[in-house]
Formats: sequence, C-alpha cells, structure tokens
Amino acid sequence: TDLVLASMGASGSKTAEPPVTFDKDGKQLGKYSGKKICCSCPDTKAKRDECMVLNGEEKCGDFIEAHKACLRREGFTVN
Repeated sequence: TDLVLASMGASGSKTAEPPVTFDKDGKQLGKYSGKKICCSCPDTKAKRDECMVLNGEEKCGDFIEAHKACLRREGFTVN
C-alpha cells in the first residue's frame, strides 16, 4: 500500500511541459524561452565561446557540457 501511495503522489505532482514550437521557417524554439537554439542560453554560450577562443576546444569540456545542459533544459535535442 505504501508503494502505491508513493507512486500516486509522485505522478500527481508532475507539471505539464510546454509543447515544442517552431518559428515561421520551421526551426524549433525553446520550450521555456521561445527562442531559437542560436539565441538560447546566452550566458553559457559566451563562456563556452570565450574558453574555446583562449584555450582550444579540448580544454573547454566543462563549458561545452554546461551549454549543452542548458539547451537540453530548453527542450532542444543536443548530442
């Protein structure tokens, strides 16, 4: 019984995710910001880009992964 109640409570607390939307050219927009992928996550993008210019891609894995994580939170599919 405890397991049933716990699982019921967990499913009842979910919030619905916003739908995937596209611009007039068919490009996906972020679920939460409504921005194109190129304009989403400007803070992590700037840090990633600065690191890559100064240090090269191979030394910027943490910044690259942080930017990818931000884009995923926006609803984009990023490898």
